[in-house]
Amino acid sequence: MVHYRLCSDAAASAPQPRSLAHRCILSARSVASSPYIASIDTNPARFSPTLASLFPPGALAAEMREPTDPALLWPAEAKYLGKAVAKRAQEFAAGRLCARKLLAEFGIREFPVEVGDARQPLWPDALVGSITHTAGFCAAVVGEKARFAAIGVDSEVAGSVKPELWPSICTPEEILWLHSLPEASRMGAATLIFSAKEAFYKCQYPLTRERLTFHDAQVELAWVASGGSFTIKPTKCIAFAGHAALPLHGRYLFHEQFVTAGLSLSAAAVSDSDILRQ
Repeated sequence: MVHYRLCSDAAASAPQPRSLAHRCILSARSVASSPYIASIDTNPARFSPTLASLFPPGALAAEMREPTDPALLWPAEAKYLGKAVAKRAQEFAAGRLCARKLLAEFGIREFPVEVGDARQPLWPDALVGSITHTAGFCAAVVGEKARFAAIGVDSEVAGSVKPELWPSICTPEEILWLHSLPEASRMGAATLIFSAKEAFYKCQYPLTRERLTFHDAQVELAWVASGGSFTIKPTKCIAFAGHAALPLHGRYLFHEQFVTAGLSLSAAAVSDSDILRQ
């Protein structure tokens, strides 16, 4: 069992490092002398109001763009690296530091975000969340379980889903829709479909433990190149239908060279569905 402690008043009032050099020295000393990095000031992740806006109030988001030193991982997180190549290890570390930044906002520190049976992050009992990473961008979104039953977020490099990949990712209806768009928009829209399905999978899996394929869900939206909303519905009977009223509604955003899709299920929605099943 993993334990965490709430941030104490003493820790909150502890003097903070005054310079970047001081912070780096403190980080190195912390890694060498303790399995945990004590100061939140050493965390290079940044809060992301832009990504948080994809979700209802109460969800917090953090992001990172820079490669991250895996030495900043806590031992209980680092054990999952195995023989990962440097790029993968850096992405994993960046995602964990984003999560660590957000957990501290909820008063939770020294909680290693470990890895579940399907590579999903394992959160404290009172929280739900999701982590995403792609080339040059990592992010995490976290909310209280009292407000959210589940959260899913996914970011991709826009335009990375090329036409030869569409049949393995898209339903026939989605492919027809892609061909109805101007040619210049198609690969970006296809990447959005991929991202929305990934976010949907991350949202449903902690509740259902059901593994889905790309063809098990279908995305529908009115195309707006900058961002907007989408709906996603199952194409077959899935366990998630027992937890949520489907289709599920999400939001997406094209930002810089990336596209991010996010969706969530409110705790109230799960309670309502439980009542309907009784």
